Amino acid sequence: MAITQTRPKRKLTGGRYRAYRKKRVFEMGSLPSYTKLGKKTLRLTRGVGNNRKRALLSVETANVYIPKEKKYEQMKIETILENPANRHFVRRNIMTKGTIIKTDKGKARITNRPGQEGIVNAVLLG
Repeated sequence: MAITQTRPKRKLTGGRYRAYRKKRVFEMGSLPSYTKLGKKTLRLTRGVGNNRKRALLSVETANVYIPKEKKYEQMKIETILENPANRHFVRRNIMTKGTIIKTDKGKARITNRPGQEGIVNAVLLG
């Protein structure tokens, strides 16, 4: 069954909305691309107007902003320490926005959505 980004079939009260049309292609969603730790792999998907979306499936480096030096540096991701989205993502090494990762220079927090942007940006903590 297709994943769609339409309104639900049921109201908050439990009553049903009456269908007034079928599903449309532009309303289609997709399965989440769980970005893991490993060799860099991307999945390209076509968007509206022939735009391309880059879903990051796995990555081993991150662009880390160092606040004290006010510059970016590309660092290797050693491991995932904490994930506020789901505590089980830590065991599976899945990265989402807000994940705390361990890098060469210490802990960093991911500030973007790697599964939708195709890159990992982070800010060094403390």
